Amino acid sequence: MKKRFLTAKILTAALGVTLAMQATPIHADSVHVAKDGDTFYTLSKTYGVGLSQLMNANPNIEANNIYAGLKLNVPGQNTVKAYADPAPTLISASLNVDSDQKVVEAWGKSYNYTKKLQVKASAYSSAASENGGWGAVDYFGNPLELGTIAVDPSVIPLGTKVLITGHSFPGLPKKAFVATARDTGGAIKGNRIDIFVPGSAQSVSDFGFQNVELYFIN
Repeated sequence: MKKRFLTAKILTAALGVTLAMQATPIHADSVHVAKDGDTFYTLSKTYGVGLSQLMNANPNIEANNIYAGLKLNVPGQNTVKAYADPAPTLISASLNVDSDQKVVEAWGKSYNYTKKLQVKASAYSSAASENGGWGAVDYFGNPLELGTIAVDPSVIPLGTKVLITGHSFPGLPKKAFVATARDTGGAIKGNRIDIFVPGSAQSVSDFGFQNVELYFIN
């Protein structure tokens, strides 16, 4: 959605994202057939293996290029966790806000926040057509990841960490998730954000435009 243009600056940015998948233990082999929305992070949680261990077991697979039908090795698994349904189902998160204390609680974790902001959100994929032809990288040159958002830096400074709430999309955690402003876009002006979602450009376009609330967390 954002059609952005990359600068040559290389900086660092923090990323925090919490995601949980609904799963039931069954007997399975050590090969996982990817579905839309799968990432190394979500699969490491689903199968109970270390993120680095899972990535090392799949050295030829780029983290931002996991697509439906791709086969991934899951190390050290005989009895593993697998999705109970044909498509992944995200577990609902609790969301509680204490406006007096400026504390928001999501997924059982509490965050202090400095302010709230209502914005209109869209979503974008790693497709070159949505990234100014520069490839699947953010403003800083880092690979696009779940938890990356594009912002208008005059409204949300780059590097700002926020808790996003009020969205609805199968490729994102329900209720709330943490994201970091690591990208910009020519169409992202004012109270607008663009949320990176792993998957094809066509599937991500189903997000449309949604009104969401951001909590600026410490």
